[in-house]
Amino acid sequence: MQSRAWSRLKSYYRRATLPISDHVRSNQLSNPLRSISSSSYTKPSVTRPEWLISSLCKEGRITEARKLFDELPERDVITWTDVINGYIKSGNMREARELFDRSDSRKNVVTWTAMVRGYLQSKQFSAAEMLFQAMPERNIVSWNTMIDGYAQSGRIDKALELFDEMPERNVVSWNTMIKGLVMRGRIDEAMSLFERMPVRDVKSWTAVVDGLAKNGKVDEARRVFDCMPERNIVSWNAMITGYAHNNRIEEADQLFQVMPERDFASWNTMITGFIRNGEVDRACVLFHRMPEKNVISWTTMITGYVQAKENENGLKVFSNMLRDGCVKPNVGTYVSVLSACSDMAGLVEGRQIHQLVSKSVHQKNEIVTSALINMYSKCGELVAARKIFDSGMVSQRDLISWNSMIAVYAHHGLGKEAIEMYDQMRKHGFKPSEVTYLNLLSACSHAGLVDKGMEFFEELVRDKSLSVREDHYTCVVDLFGRAGRLKDVFKFINSVDAKPSGSVYGALLSACNVHGEVSIASEVVKKVLETGADDAGTYVMMSNIYKRSGKREEAAEMRMKMKERGLKKPPGCSWVKVGFGWHAFVVGDFSHPQFEALYWVVTGLSNNTRKNMTSDVEEDKLLLLFL
Repeated sequence: MQSRAWSRLKSYYRRATLPISDHVRSNQLSNPLRSISSSSYTKPSVTRPEWLISSLCKEGRITEARKLFDELPERDVITWTDVINGYIKSGNMREARELFDRSDSRKNVVTWTAMVRGYLQSKQFSAAEMLFQAMPERNIVSWNTMIDGYAQSGRIDKALELFDEMPERNVVSWNTMIKGLVMRGRIDEAMSLFERMPVRDVKSWTAVVDGLAKNGKVDEARRVFDCMPERNIVSWNAMITGYAHNNRIEEADQLFQVMPERDFASWNTMITGFIRNGEVDRACVLFHRMPEKNVISWTTMITGYVQAKENENGLKVFSNMLRDGCVKPNVGTYVSVLSACSDMAGLVEGRQIHQLVSKSVHQKNEIVTSALINMYSKCGELVAARKIFDSGMVSQRDLISWNSMIAVYAHHGLGKEAIEMYDQMRKHGFKPSEVTYLNLLSACSHAGLVDKGMEFFEELVRDKSLSVREDHYTCVVDLFGRAGRLKDVFKFINSVDAKPSGSVYGALLSACNVHGEVSIASEVVKKVLETGADDAGTYVMMSNIYKRSGKREEAAEMRMKMKERGLKKPPGCSWVKVGFGWHAFVVGDFSHPQFEALYWVVTGLSNNTRKNMTSDVEEDKLLLLFL
C-alpha cells in the first residue's frame, strides 16, 4: 500500500512540474525525488510522502500539498498540522478550520496553538480566545502565543491577566510582556517586570533600552545599555535610534562610529537622524559610504532631499537608484519622487515616473495612485489627474483616492466640482475623514462658497468620531477672510473652545492684507506675537499693510523690529528649466555663473519690448490723426 501511494506521489509530482519545464529543468526537478528515495535521507522519523507535503506547504504550494495529502492512505498528526499550517500561511483560515474540525483529524497541542496563532494573525481575536479556552491542554508556547496576541492588539491588561495566570513562564513570556508594555508607553511597569525577571537574555535588555529611549528617557536607556552583559547589533541599533529620535545626533554618531558591526538598519538610522536634524549633507556623505544599500536607504535619502526642498537632488538619487539596479523602488520611493515632481512642477519627470509605476507591481496601490493624482494636479494637468482617478474600477477606489480628487479640484479653485465629487463619494458608501473636510473647506474658500463651507465645518463638529484640527480652524478663517467678512472671523475665533494658533492668526492677517484692514491687522499682530511666534513673514506683511495705507513711519518701525530680532524673510525666487537643469533667480542676484550672458539676453528682450510698445503708441497716434 505504501509503495503504491509513493509511486502515485512521484507520478503526480512529475505531472505537476514537467509540462512547464525544459529538459534541463526536468533533471533538476527529478533530483529531489532521487535524494528523497536515497539511503542518505537524514529524517528517518518522517516518511517520504509526508516530507514532500511539508516542503510544499512551506513553499506556499498548498493546493499541491492538499492533493497529495488527500491521496495518503494514513496521515499522522505532523502531516495534519503541516497542511493546516499551510492554509494559515496562505491566509485561508476557513479551509484551515474545516480541516481542523474534521472528525478524522489528528491534532495535538502544536496543532491547536497553530490555529490560535492563525486567528490572531488574521485579527480574529474572539475566535482565537474561544479556541484558546477550549484547548484540552496547553504548553508554554500556547500561553506565550495568546499573550503576544493580546499585546500586539493593544489589549495589554488582558495580556497581564493571562501572564499572571501562567502555570510556568520562560524568558520569552517575560520578554513578550515587557515589549507589550513598552509599545503602550507603560515604561514604569515594563521596568518593574524587568527587575522581577529571574533570568534575562539580550532581548530583555534590548527591549528595555528601546522602551526607555522611545519614551524620551535617553540617559536612563544609556545606563542600561552600558550595564548589558552582552550586546548584539539590535541592541546597538536601539540605542542609536534612541539618540537620533531625541535629536541627540552627535551622541548617536559617536556610538555609530564605535559599533563592532553594522547592518542596514544601523546605516539607515543614522541617515534618517541626520535628515531629521536638518543635516542633509552629512546624511549624503554617510549614504555614499554605505558598503551596500537597500531600498530603505535609497528612499530615505530621496525623502530627505524632498523634505529639504532640494527636489533636483532627490530626483538625481532616484536616477542613480535605477541605474544601480540592485533594488527596485517601493511605494515610499514612488511617493517621494512624485512629491518632488509636484513641488517643482516637473511634468516631464512626473510622466516618466508614471510610466515606471505602470510597469511595476505598485500600479494599483492607492497611495501611489493618490501621489500621481496630486502630481498631475500640481503640474496643472487636471484632465490627466481625473483620468487616473476614473481609470480604476469604482470598487477599487478607497478613501485616499476620493480625498485626492477632491483636493485636486480644491487646488484649482473648482469648489462646485469638489462638492460634486464629495457627493459621489458619499453615494458609494465612504465616510468622510478629517482630510476630506479639510479639502472641502479649502475648495469652498477658493471658490467663495462661505455658507457651504460653514455647513461642512458644522458637519465635522457634529461627527464625534472625528477631531477638529488646527488646519480646519485655519481654513474657516481663510474662508471668511477671502470673502472680506473679517468681523465674522473675529466672532468665529472667539466662539471656538481651542486657543487660536499662529497659523489661524496668520490666515486672518493675510485677509487684512488683501482688504486693507489696518486696525484689525494691528490687533492680529499683537495676538500672533503673544502666541510666541516670531516669524519674519508676520512683520513683513504688517509693514506692507501700513505702507499701502500710507502709514510709512509705522511700516518702517515694523521693519526695524524685525531687524532688531535678527529675522530675515527668504526672498521669493523665479526658476526655469533648461535642458535637464533647473535655474533659480532672485531680485538683485549676481551669483549665477552665466549672469552676464543672461543679463544681456534679458536687457535685449526688454529693449525690444519697449520699442514695440513705442511703435504701437505711435501707430495709434497716426490713426487718430486720420480719423
